[in-house]
Amino acid sequence: MTTTLQKSITRTFIDFFLDRGHVPTTGSTLIPRLGDPVLFTTSGMHPLTPYLEGEPHPLGRRLTGIQRCLRTTDLDEVGDSTHLTVFEMLGSWSLGDYGSSQTLSWGYELLTGGFGIDPSRLYVTVFGGDSQVPLDQESLRTWQELGLPIELTTDDNWWSNGPTGPCGPDSEMFVWTGDGDPEGTPTTDDRWVEVWNHVMMRYRRHDDGSLEPLQQQNIDTGLGLERLTMLLEGKDSVYDTSLFEPWMRHIPQLWTLDETSQRIVIDHLRSSIVIVGDGVHPSNTGRGYVLRRLLRRVLTLLWQGDESRSLSQLPIELFEHTLNHFHQGETVTLVRRILIDEEIRFSNLLDRGRKVLSHERFHKPLDDSDYEYLHETHGLPRELVDSLR
Repeated sequence: MTTTLQKSITRTFIDFFLDRGHVPTTGSTLIPRLGDPVLFTTSGMHPLTPYLEGEPHPLGRRLTGIQRCLRTTDLDEVGDSTHLTVFEMLGSWSLGDYGSSQTLSWGYELLTGGFGIDPSRLYVTVFGGDSQVPLDQESLRTWQELGLPIELTTDDNWWSNGPTGPCGPDSEMFVWTGDGDPEGTPTTDDRWVEVWNHVMMRYRRHDDGSLEPLQQQNIDTGLGLERLTMLLEGKDSVYDTSLFEPWMRHIPQLWTLDETSQRIVIDHLRSSIVIVGDGVHPSNTGRGYVLRRLLRRVLTLLWQGDESRSLSQLPIELFEHTLNHFHQGETVTLVRRILIDEEIRFSNLLDRGRKVLSHERFHKPLDDSDYEYLHETHGLPRELVDSLR
């Protein structure tokens, strides 16, 4: 079920940009278009890559929408208060139309006027320049005119979708989440939470690292729905928001876990349901392996405390809530069956692994040839072998 606040946030965002000449796009699945080398959609701009590179979009040059995304680059940070594997991104795009001054002014107007965030709780960062690209003067000047505090960075304010392709400087908007008056800066105090990134997509990076100006200068913005919900509800983490209410109601009752483990279990199970809902099944390669890793990490955490814990104990409500929220058509019965089948497969693999590793040959530090043998002969990946020793 979609919460009332989440509907309100989405409607406020989309309406704001509709009033400014943008056309809504239909958010696509986690599965990228055919021929895309990336396993999953990682950002709101991902499905728009051909249009950001100059291909005319059938809906015009100003677009807005909401896109579900999956990132594995942040897996080590999942468990903190803001990072998620699967999340939703509200976005606005200018395909060769307006520039950074316009998008930043609208960003300020929407956060303060549309969502009611106190301007005194805002801080922004701007690309400070490097050996290839100069300081982003236009963004700096815009924020100065709006009276916001500014921090210049280099690495933190450069956005790219990969090692090559469209890229450019960005300007990030942060909201103060601490008690009392704001202090520090976004890079020195983690109570400043990034909520909205505005990318000035002006370049294409080539294999040799060189940059070429794009013929079409674009704007790509992404505002995290879960983080904005957290800020507007005044919660300390995304897990405490209404978006995760059924998960936080059931999981602590079901399994006793420390806070970080509980968050990882909730995130990975929710993400797994969404991945299966988009038609992916566990496997040893590609998208299916990402799903398999998420589920095995969950099961490893659960079984550390109690080997009787099982995904079959998950309430049906959690499957229904997640599939409904992401507007997915897969049946609860099928998704649940796939998760439980993967649990059985992993349990059998662990049993086999323990038997193999009990052999005298492996009662010593393992070298690369041992790991290769265990993987190729017995199907035991290195990380699993290490967890069993």
